[in-house]
Formats: sequence, C-alpha cells, structure tokens
Amino acid sequence: MYFALKTLEQSRRLRKKWEDEVKRIVSKWPDRKDVWATISGIEIKRLYTPEDVRGLDFQNDIGYPGRFPLLRGNHATGYRGKPWTIRMFSGMGTSRDTNAWWRMLLKQGNTGLSAAFDYPTLMGYDSDSPRSRGECGRCGAIIDTIEDMRVLLDGIPVDRLSISFTINPPATVIWAMYCACAEQAGVALNRLAGTIQNDMLKEFIAQKTLMCPIDPSLKLIADTLEFGVKSVPRWNTISVCGYHIREAGSTAVQELAFALGNAIAYVNEIRERTGLEIDSFAPRLSFFFSVHIDFFEEIAKLRAARRIWARLMRNRFKAENPRSWWMRFHTQTAGSSLTSEQFYNNITRTALEALAAVLGGTQSLHTSSLTEVLCLPSDFTVRIALRTQQIIAEETGAGNTIDPLAGSYFIEGLTNEIEERVMEYLEKIDRLGGMKAAIQSGYPQGEIADAAYAYQKDIDSGKRVLVGVNKYAVSTRNTIPFPDFDEQVELDQIKSLKELRRKRNGRLVARSLAEIRNACRSGSNVMPSCIEAVKNMATLQEICDIYREVFG
Repeated sequence: MYFALKTLEQSRRLRKKWEDEVKRIVSKWPDRKDVWATISGIEIKRLYTPEDVRGLDFQNDIGYPGRFPLLRGNHATGYRGKPWTIRMFSGMGTSRDTNAWWRMLLKQGNTGLSAAFDYPTLMGYDSDSPRSRGECGRCGAIIDTIEDMRVLLDGIPVDRLSISFTINPPATVIWAMYCACAEQAGVALNRLAGTIQNDMLKEFIAQKTLMCPIDPSLKLIADTLEFGVKSVPRWNTISVCGYHIREAGSTAVQELAFALGNAIAYVNEIRERTGLEIDSFAPRLSFFFSVHIDFFEEIAKLRAARRIWARLMRNRFKAENPRSWWMRFHTQTAGSSLTSEQFYNNITRTALEALAAVLGGTQSLHTSSLTEVLCLPSDFTVRIALRTQQIIAEETGAGNTIDPLAGSYFIEGLTNEIEERVMEYLEKIDRLGGMKAAIQSGYPQGEIADAAYAYQKDIDSGKRVLVGVNKYAVSTRNTIPFPDFDEQVELDQIKSLKELRRKRNGRLVARSLAEIRNACRSGSNVMPSCIEAVKNMATLQEICDIYREVFG
C-alpha cells in the first residue's frame, strides 16, 4: 500500500527506538530459535510495519472481492451470499455402503459430496483382476460397472447437488458412467454440476496412480474438457490438484508453483489439441489445495493463488472474460500433518487448518477425521470433523466479513513473498521447456523429495516441534476401535461382476470397445464412445485395457 512519506518516516523513527529496546531485552532473554520461518523456509520478521508493504498498489494488488486481481475472493459478497460448500471426502466398501454413508452425511449437514474410490478403481482395474486382490473397497468405493454407479447415486439428487470425483487415469470412464446414469434417469447433461479431478501431471509428480504415458494421458484430459464444453457446460472437467503434491512432502510454495505449472501445461495442451478459445473453457477449470498447519502461511498461500492465477489468465493467456480469471478451489485439511501419537490432538490441528482455509477464502472444504492417519473414519470421527466446519460457519463469525486479514502488514507481506517465490519456480519451469519437460527431467519430483527430507530432518532433530511426537510425548497410548472390514465384500463384488458379464450382450460390448479403440487410434474424442460402452455394460477395466493396449 502506498503510505504518505510522513507515515513511513514515523515508522522508521519508531522502529529504530523499538529495535534499540529489543536489543536490550534480547541480551537478557535471547530468542528461543536462531531463525523463525514458515514451513516453506520464508523467514518471519519479529515485527511487520508499513515499510514492509510500502510498494503495494491497492487497486492493482489488493482491490475488492469479485474484482481483478481477485486476491480477496471471486464473489463480491463473500460468505454472506453463500457459505463455502461442506464437502466431506468419503467412500468405502461397495457402492451401496458408500451410498448409505453419503445419505448420512447429507442428513448431518453436508452440502456437497466427494467420492473416494478404492485402489483398483483408481488404477483402472476390475475387482476380479489378480491385481485387485485384497484391495477391493479398502480405501474407497468399488466401481466396476454402471450398475455400481447407479447404486452409488441411488436417492442422490444429481440435478441439484454437485459431486466431486477424485479419479485420474480412469476419469473418462467414471465420468461416462455418471453421465450415462443421469441420462437414463432423465436428467439432461447440461443440468449436471460437479468435478472430476482428471489431473494426470500431478500423478507423475506425486500420487503415482499411473496408467498411460504423459502424452496420451493429456489427450484423454483434453477429450473430457472438450466434451464438457460442448455437452456438460456446468462441469469442472479438471481439478488441478496441489493437495497430493503437498502430501508427498512439498512446501506450500512448491505446492502452489507445481499445481500452477500443471495448470499452465493443461491450458497450452487444450488449446493446441482442441482449438478451443481460452474463454470457452477457462471458467470451468478448478483447483484443489492442501491447508497445512502453518496457519498464516496457508492463508497467504490461498490469497496469493487467486492473484497469480488472475494475472496469468489475463496477462499471459489474454483471457477477456472475468470469469476466466477466477481461481475456484476446494481445500482439504492436511492428512500428512496428523499424528498417530496422541491422535486426539488432531482435532485441534484440523480445526486450525479449517479456520485458515476459511480466512483464506476457500469455496469448498473437507476436514480430516482425527484417526485419518490410522484408518478410514467411523461415524463418530467423521461427525467431529463435520461439526468442526459447522462450528466455524455458524458460531465463530469467521465468515462475517470478506478477507478479514487484508491490510495486515504481515499477511500482505507474506502473500507478496509467496507470490514472488512461486513466480521464480514458474520461470524456472518455463526455462526447462514447460511442466511436461520438467516432469520428464525429474525436476519437481526432486524438489519435493528434498523438501520432504528437510522437513522430516527438522522433526527428528527437534528443530520443528510436533506436539506429542518429539515434545510432550507420553508413554501411554490411546486406543480407538478400527472400523471392521468384511472380507466377504470383495467375494460378493466378484460374484456380482461375473453375473453381470454372463447376462450382458457380449456382442454389443465388443462393438462398443472396438469403437473406443478406433477413437483412440484416430485421435477423435473418446467420451461419446465411453458413454455408449458403459451403457452396454462394459466394465471399467475393459475400457482402461483399451487405453493400455493403444497408448502403452
């Protein structure tokens, strides 16, 4: 912010007197640490003053909510017009089990749904694949066929509720099943709202649920986006995910930089592959970030994210529609910040992270359960996580005014510092030839590995305190009953899958799969063929095996 010269001079004078006083006090009571810094390594000064934000231009750097540069949020009325969406990530066992879980969450106050899938589904394998043995339904819902999707959605108002699907390699197939179910239920595709994660670049960087090489993976992503623009205009066909990058051990700065690097790569690929104009698809791009335990750094990160994206969209990509400048994001409290030791402390960690997400202006939020580091949540633990959001929304007043920390010398200074460091990363990625080339060279993977090692080293040495782990530890351990998992779930799913294969029209399935194969080989959009194939009862793996066959 621009301050009058008189104000800056007063600040300098007062700072000099204060620093002299601090020197006298510190000689008796030295600082507890040599360096005070965020998890990203940004040094934190003892005090922030007008001098730390003297170059900020209010109109161009801060502005008003709903106006460029969107630092203060996309919506002019903030949470007064519409609170953030409470979107608890959930799924376990069969699609029927998950449907019951979803219904419970909606009754308890969830305002959006987020689907977790088991590992075979995430990797594009059916439950009866040898690769799936022992994993079916363990960490999410089992989806083999459109019948599973239909059961998952039973009683869920898909025409009025947005659903997010955390799915990447098989995103085309899962989305095809959802679209087909909606059509068969009489819901037009242009009425559907929701998200598929569909972010393969971060899989190569972090989570590693991989199916095909980078180039064909990008082709499938472009297919979903092109189909969405033309047929499902309210759907977010990419959710650029920083969360898994953070869970892999990155810093906040790296999370934001690499997610934005991926987003830039997607924009370039989509324009090149489809010929779509930027304003035809940019408003439907969305993001997904972690909110870790470093309270103010996370708030500043989310504020900086909006401003960087708005500037990239307007200045780099020449987007003219103000909606293209919006960075719309979901956040999740950091699973990697939780501890198995004294796990009740995780309630506090999650509450503080959720509050940081709200103060940073999130549009959608999942709060982790206190035992997430140990097991899938129970009714009891997920209700605590859900109530955490509801208490913040209904009791604290945190959402009563928009961007309440704006103008803080510290917050604005930290926001600027994060933006500068992110832009340095993006410039380095550009010099490497873009994000695809950077990933192939191992650059982001190496940066994340180094950051994860440094963070763990600080914990092991006690330099960074982890309450209940390297400080204030106790010898006794709390116990909590683990949710039981019935081994019969997998056997029953395999049985029903075999029965479906026996009853379906094999000739129709073969013809549908041949059409997908032809679309892959010719470079045409696979989505219409996928929708037709799942309607004919083709399975998830049968379609994904075509991708593996054609693309490698």
